[in-house]
Amino acid sequence: MINIAAALNQICPSHPSRHVDLMKNDQENKTTVASLSPGASTIFVEPEVEDVILKPAEGVRESNIDPMLLSSSKRPNSKEYNVKEGVAEIEIESTEQHDPLYIEFEQGDLRNPINFSRSKKWAITALACFSTLLASSNASTYNLGFDSMMVDLNCTEFQATVGLSLYALGFGIVPLVTASFSEEVGRQPLYYISATGVLLMYIAIALAHNIQTVLIARFIQGAFGSTWATMVGGTIADIWQSYERGLPMSFFAVAAVGGTGFGPIYAGWVEMNPRLQWRWIQWIQMIITGFYLVLVPLIMKETRSSIILMRIAKRMRKETRNPRYRARIEDERVKLSTLIWVSCTRPIHLLTTEPVVASFSIWIGFIWGVFFCLIESVGSVFRTVHGFNTGQVGTIFVTFVIGSLLGFSTNFFQEHLYRQNYPTRGPEARLYLTCCAAILVPCGMFIYAWSTFTYVPWIALTIGMTVFLYGTFIIYLAVFTYLADCYGPFASSALAGQSLCRNLAATVFPLFTQQMYAKLSYKWANTLFGCIACVLMPIPFILFFNGPRIRSRSKFSRAVMQSLQIDGK
Repeated sequence: MINIAAALNQICPSHPSRHVDLMKNDQENKTTVASLSPGASTIFVEPEVEDVILKPAEGVRESNIDPMLLSSSKRPNSKEYNVKEGVAEIEIESTEQHDPLYIEFEQGDLRNPINFSRSKKWAITALACFSTLLASSNASTYNLGFDSMMVDLNCTEFQATVGLSLYALGFGIVPLVTASFSEEVGRQPLYYISATGVLLMYIAIALAHNIQTVLIARFIQGAFGSTWATMVGGTIADIWQSYERGLPMSFFAVAAVGGTGFGPIYAGWVEMNPRLQWRWIQWIQMIITGFYLVLVPLIMKETRSSIILMRIAKRMRKETRNPRYRARIEDERVKLSTLIWVSCTRPIHLLTTEPVVASFSIWIGFIWGVFFCLIESVGSVFRTVHGFNTGQVGTIFVTFVIGSLLGFSTNFFQEHLYRQNYPTRGPEARLYLTCCAAILVPCGMFIYAWSTFTYVPWIALTIGMTVFLYGTFIIYLAVFTYLADCYGPFASSALAGQSLCRNLAATVFPLFTQQMYAKLSYKWANTLFGCIACVLMPIPFILFFNGPRIRSRSKFSRAVMQSLQIDGK
């Protein structure tokens, strides 16, 4: 045993409370630096090769890993440091017998994503939101090429519509399996893989000679594109503090909802050009995706801190030949198969056992289904009622952008209410404007329904669409922020549950849109949607007033709150 206290007193006898650096040569390790203060519970050791903090195994846990996945039996036993009354002792044995030293970022370390410069954070956020924009615009842009596609591929309108549904199906199901891969490889590689996959599927669709090829490629494209949408929220959480995420998440919501109207604005006019039509809609989308792919290595950095620490630990082991240096994720990570199993089953568990998750998922699922019905029906409504051509129909989708921008602008007021009322209301402070949106959604549906007459100006239809999309944006954003606040480390599973409901509804609703309008007419079909929205209207009000009591009765929610309290300590 080597007693360090005597050496410390010789170096700095007049300042016993001051942090002291002590140089010590170990037979297995190169020079290391230990900083110590009396009464401290941890010795911080800094190797020459990396400017990081080292901690013993006892009492540490990887915060990025789902606590439910951790197994203490996998954590190496710890017996390294004892600090009593200012005396520290380090047991010297062979390196192989030493317990690991876990590395952490120093406070203010610029390698830690949370400490990136604001310009770097905004560049990453902008590119991540751009990926969501591409994924969401691809859903609706595809529809504008139906006319030429049906002639070219000799298919029916229903068969072409299946491509819209399959894209949403890939969006809803595949992330349950792929979301866990960021635990293994980090977020940056998945941005590369997703962009490459989406780009290749554009080529497959543009060169297709039958509708079957188009449908298969659309499903695969939705699978790749879903990673963009699901990872952006995590990327924002990686680099922004919780109190800073309101504005970045608003941009994400604008890209997700408003982006759906971005592509059709030009796609309708491309479809009208007989030399371009549906295949060139795909080529143009591919060119934009290629431009995005060029930007990824220039802007998108790895933002998952545990992955960065793991890379640093590997480099330290290689340079020092000391296997003690480890990142906590290396010992706390579980098998990929286990991650996938939990990723697939926990969202279902939350949907069936958590009233908060279930109610919000049903609500946003219905609204998202109507949203995709709107995408599917805009063309037939404006052509039939007002005689619009394909280019004009595409321009009508600008209402999607306008509605999203209205929601974005009013979210500043919601953020003000949240900061002001969070101490007393808790997570329910996220729901002030959501209660208003619950009223806006059915109002927009009714306006849209009762404006489908030739003698009613077409602008009335766009007003109804804008009101509906304004409310949809507010609800969409509230789902992410509210569930994240309520479920903390399990927020990803809660959000995966609502995403599953939302995209399954988006898969099913377009398949019966045209048949429903043919049976009920535009007026009564949309009135039916408005009535169902009225039935679901009380959901945010119930959660606003009774959310804490509802969560307190749930075993899972109580476990989450206890976990957060333990972390806070």
